[in-house]
Amino acid sequence: MAAGSSVEISLKINGQARKVTLEPRVTLLDALRERLGLTGTKKGCDRGECGACTVLVDGERVKSCLTLAVMQRDAEVTTIEGLADGGDLHPVQKAFIEHDAFQCGACTPGQIMSAVACINEGRTGSETEIREWMSGNLCRCAAYQNIVAAVGAAAKEVRR
Repeated sequence: MAAGSSVEISLKINGQARKVTLEPRVTLLDALRERLGLTGTKKGCDRGECGACTVLVDGERVKSCLTLAVMQRDAEVTTIEGLADGGDLHPVQKAFIEHDAFQCGACTPGQIMSAVACINEGRTGSETEIREWMSGNLCRCAAYQNIVAAVGAAAKEVRR
């Protein structure tokens, strides 16, 4: 394949099949934001250090700035835009609002996506466990106490 050549790939994003043409070097983050118009996933450090770009790929947490879009061909990608069920927010989204778990909002989509995975993985047995399993997501505003409280509350709600 010549440098600069584009390929067409299929991705299943938030339950919808999407085709996108891009260069093989395009990250999943850039494909979502720039090619598909899904700007809820945030670009933070662009080095995988902050977690602002976290999405779920086949149910697993992925830092979308570190993965190439072509590597996710035919995968199920869930972004922050895909969590709500119509007008009903996901329990984690509700808990973040109720516990004031965000300030500037730059990290919020990644924090929420990581929290969903943390709950699905069963990693919410204690505040210490939540902190450990959410440690790949940084908050520059230091809203960590509220984030941990929101994840704990959402986990209880999901378990009902």
